[in-house]
Amino acid sequence: MTVNLQAPNPANILAVPGVRLGIAEAGVRKVGRKDLTVILLDEGTAVAGVFTQNRYCAAPVQVCREHLKQVNTEAATQIRALVINTGNANAGTGAKGLADARATADALATLLQVKPQQVLPFSTGVIMENLPVDRIVAGMPAALADAQAAHWAKAAEGIMTTDTVPKAFSAQVVLSGQTVTITGISKGAGMIRPNMATMLGFLATDANIDPALLPALATDLANASFNRITIDGDTSTNDSFMVMATRKAAHAVITDWHSVDGQTLRAALLSVAQQLAHAIVRDGEGATKFITIRVEGGKTSDECRLAAYAIAHSPLVKTAFFASDPNLGRILAAVGYAGIHDLDQDLIGLHLDDVCVVQNGGRNPAYQEADGQRVMKQSEITIRVNLGRGNAVDTVWTCDLSHDYVSINADYRS
Repeated sequence: MTVNLQAPNPANILAVPGVRLGIAEAGVRKVGRKDLTVILLDEGTAVAGVFTQNRYCAAPVQVCREHLKQVNTEAATQIRALVINTGNANAGTGAKGLADARATADALATLLQVKPQQVLPFSTGVIMENLPVDRIVAGMPAALADAQAAHWAKAAEGIMTTDTVPKAFSAQVVLSGQTVTITGISKGAGMIRPNMATMLGFLATDANIDPALLPALATDLANASFNRITIDGDTSTNDSFMVMATRKAAHAVITDWHSVDGQTLRAALLSVAQQLAHAIVRDGEGATKFITIRVEGGKTSDECRLAAYAIAHSPLVKTAFFASDPNLGRILAAVGYAGIHDLDQDLIGLHLDDVCVVQNGGRNPAYQEADGQRVMKQSEITIRVNLGRGNAVDTVWTCDLSHDYVSINADYRS
């Protein structure tokens, strides 16, 4: 079950010059499913990433950070490949897990005749189980043989775990007369809470971007997309979001995001990143509703975000939305315990879409429960809270909490 989300049409997912993707069945956890993906990057590609803030991070996250740091200190060295397995997170596996992640990168580097630090490993799946490196290595030749520029949609399927549909989006923009392509894929459906979520995201473009701009770009894109979604409040051990610029496009190098081309490209990159992030929420485990929570009138965006996440993480709020029950005092209670210093409850306002529910901290005299229930029955809903204490605004996207969420996670390892 998804909320207004369909599997991508491969014809609409555009190849990015300088990127090839290959998929194979390695039998990491289950026989007969695509569970190994390689992403091959042409020489000259700039790569940057953002990773989980969970201190108990997985071995591949640690190795990715090491390799990116090594590459950034060696001017002549660039990331040339990514290898992704599903079915096993290689997290909570100690020294052996680190050795296994490195062995995976080493094996692909040998096949590609590049240095091990030029390969980034990623894993997603069950925690505290040793990685079956032998199966992954055995599957690499098939994944490499499958590598094609047009395989983005196949790769989106290959990185899935509890996702019910693959997630892939593309866009094109014109920069100084040159057409530039942006394509991304992501996976994630549960254990979703920034920073970032149990998610993997890979976003590529052929735009000619100064490599020095990429690390900050990856952070900014994540903060406005993947770091604004939540399903259940759990921060995963394996989150990774990678931005890759092959720099194949013939326009002038983008060195300033304030330029006309810089603004156009940045907006397009953010649009694709947000579509990928929204798709994760729309495919949330057991989700039946896609909920936008916009908190306005804060002194700072941080306190707006506190209130938004308090609402988004409340089981009482989420189950009320699943039941289409306008028990909206639960939203006000969540705002009240969000931790905003000196909040004046008499200034708070609340809307559900176009329906004004609360004015000046109390029920709007014109509010009718039938109006609230009408909105609650929709598959897409906007909660708008006004704190009445400033001009700051922030937005978070979430979903409801259904019976199926419990069933999916109770049966996850079976």
